[in-house]
Amino acid sequence: MKKVINGRRWDTEKANLVCEVVNGMPRDLDYVKVGLYQTPRSKRFFIAGEGGPLSIFAHCDGNSCCGGEKIIPISTDVARWLAEMNATEETVKRFFEEA
Repeated sequence: MKKVINGRRWDTEKANLVCEVVNGMPRDLDYVKVGLYQTPRSKRFFIAGEGGPLSIFAHCDGNSCCGGEKIIPISTDVARWLAEMNATEETVKRFFEEA
């Protein structure tokens, strides 16, 4: 998945996957499959994923919502919290501990 947001390019194929979380089944209204990524050069974090109509990835108009996919840039603090909740200790050290 690729997207330009505020003049920055976000690309899941070029970024490093930190961890992935799946909640529910694809047919569930609140289904979510999300990956936490870090860009290789600037070391910025983002989440990318897909979800049902009751997820953060939903697309809504005035009358209804449907599932969809998005890329959402996030802060390092939020990324670290997500990694600490969902990744191994080794992964957290690799992406967040300064050498």
